[in-house]
Amino acid sequence: MAREVLRDPLGQILATIETTGKGNQTIKDHLGKTLGTYDKKSNTTRNYLGQLIGTGNLLTTLIRK
Repeated sequence: MAREVLRDPLGQILATIETTGKGNQTIKDHLGKTLGTYDKKSNTTRNYLGQLIGTGNLLTTLIRK
């Protein structure tokens, strides 16, 4: 599993994105709370409640500061 850390201009962690071997991704906030998931097979992004956000990888749109 690969992990990417997203930081603001001051270097503070905004979120992390974890990618599985199948290409699916999960985004978590700086506290480790899941914000949403991206499913590569269906090419859809869902929020932490499972609600459809849209087509494509829109994980970074779920980041709130």
